[in-house]
Amino acid sequence: MRLKDRCPVCDLDYSKADSGDGPAFFVMSAVGFVSVAFAFALRFAFGLPAGAVLILAILLTLGLTLLLLRPAKALMVALQYKNQASEGRAR
Repeated sequence: MRLKDRCPVCDLDYSKADSGDGPAFFVMSAVGFVSVAFAFALRFAFGLPAGAVLILAILLTLGLTLLLLRPAKALMVALQYKNQASEGRAR
């Protein structure tokens, strides 16, 4: 997913905005926790077979990841802009 160079509405320059792997890390952490909890609940609380649990957990993981990745990237770019983040500099 690539960020545009400029905002089409206000012409804000996005060239300094680089979220890197931050959004993917946070989304993987949250989605992994939810998916494992979901799989444990299905397997041990409801007694579903392991194959069904695996399929449902994979579908949940893919769905949540695709749903959350874009907003997470937008949030990281917005936080960089709000906090005036920049490259580290040696003094």
